[in-house]
Amino acid sequence: MKAPLLLMENISKSFPGVRALDGVSLTVKAGTVHALMGENGAGKSTLMKCLFGVYSKDGGRIFLDGEEVSFSSAAEALVGGVAMVHQELNQALKLTVAENMWLGRFPRAVGSLPVVSERQMRERTRSVFRELGIDENPDRRMENMPISARQMVEIAKAVSYGARIIVFDEPTSSLGTEEAERLFAIIRKLRDTGCGIIYISHKMEEILRISDEVTVMRDGKHIATRAASELSTSEIIRLMVGRELSSRYPERKRTVGEPLLEAKGISGAYSAVRGVSFSLHKGEVLGIAGLDGSGRTELLDALFGRATRSEGKIFLKGREISCKTPRDAIRSGLAYVTEDRRGSGILGILSVEANTVISCLKRFRKLFLLSDKEMARAARLEMKRLRVKAPSEKTKISTLSGGNQQKVIFSRWMLTHPTVLLLDEPTRGIDVLAKYEIYELIAELAEQGCGIIMVSSEMPELLGVCDRILVMSGGRLAGEVAPSASQEKIMELATKYV
Repeated sequence: MKAPLLLMENISKSFPGVRALDGVSLTVKAGTVHALMGENGAGKSTLMKCLFGVYSKDGGRIFLDGEEVSFSSAAEALVGGVAMVHQELNQALKLTVAENMWLGRFPRAVGSLPVVSERQMRERTRSVFRELGIDENPDRRMENMPISARQMVEIAKAVSYGARIIVFDEPTSSLGTEEAERLFAIIRKLRDTGCGIIYISHKMEEILRISDEVTVMRDGKHIATRAASELSTSEIIRLMVGRELSSRYPERKRTVGEPLLEAKGISGAYSAVRGVSFSLHKGEVLGIAGLDGSGRTELLDALFGRATRSEGKIFLKGREISCKTPRDAIRSGLAYVTEDRRGSGILGILSVEANTVISCLKRFRKLFLLSDKEMARAARLEMKRLRVKAPSEKTKISTLSGGNQQKVIFSRWMLTHPTVLLLDEPTRGIDVLAKYEIYELIAELAEQGCGIIMVSSEMPELLGVCDRILVMSGGRLAGEVAPSASQEKIMELATKYV
């Protein structure tokens, strides 16, 4: 009998205070898509990092095509035929697309001389892009690209190594519908050439559509491996959380009050946002839908002072506020949970405590010093309230799962007692239970009178959580719908000015 393409056998891994993997096994066959699912903190990413050489495993063995391997670095794994597309992008933003594609393996111009061939680099990049159906300029600087385009470059880079095993970690978390469809076509093409695809995602419908087999993990242990055709969304959720989850969205109990924030004629100086006007009411969750590049994020950036406005005014409780900088916005009572958790959300080298209190340090000042005792106490209370899974408030935040990092970011802004909370893809890349907990937090804040503006690429999420939904198209406001609207109606408005 032929050996599986990949066999991970009884893999164990521990960190101080945490047993991340407890004898986990995984088998991936050639020419299949194998989904790996579980709550944030279940051990999925840790297992893949043990495969990819980022972490050294404490126990167990790994076989690739029947031969035992043990990679000590990501570079070694790539040479060995294993590539990984990480959820949190780690790219050289000041370099071009082509330079990022071939970083560390630049083609040389003449023989063995250390001279990079720019022409070969561009040609090879275009060749990979053509194969995958990606329309992107190799000379474009990465810092000028949206996250979705950067994600496609990262996928192309992984494919360019000619890997036999490719791990996709939340690949569609920052992709729009069209880009996601392109990704699925790429995955099918790779599967048909005999590649083994490991696909990590929290999107149930996506998993059932693209996968051949599904493995579910919980608390660092293997729970079940089933054929995707035998599973339903409710069964996957039950395996993940260990119990039934009756509803994916909390019941709406809030009462929407008087106007809280008004935006009049907002236009971006360096973005496509043009003449956007709307109102947000007290206790309301206002959704913003639209295709990638429609101006959703740019609108939030303009409101919060992260981007320069060329025109427009913002009124809070009837009084005009400046919001020329994020500091102005915070002082006025605004808070912002950004889309790029790693790039502009967490402070990765600092602790959970530091990330929690960073936006309101004045609260913890005693004369000229900060009170370590009070900061630690506040962080512990927030960890308990939001059920953050971490050994302690002193734990470095970069070691936490994506969902727990997101909860810490929410904690940071909760301590500022915001009047208006701006959310850009607040559940990107987190599991179904962590999503539900964040939905509950959003509902709780709205019930307390906070006004919330929420951008999301997931239309079911907007329809399930929001009281009203604005639809952006081509930088302009295309219309407004109620949560009873169909996804087709939203899509029709989203393409109005494209």
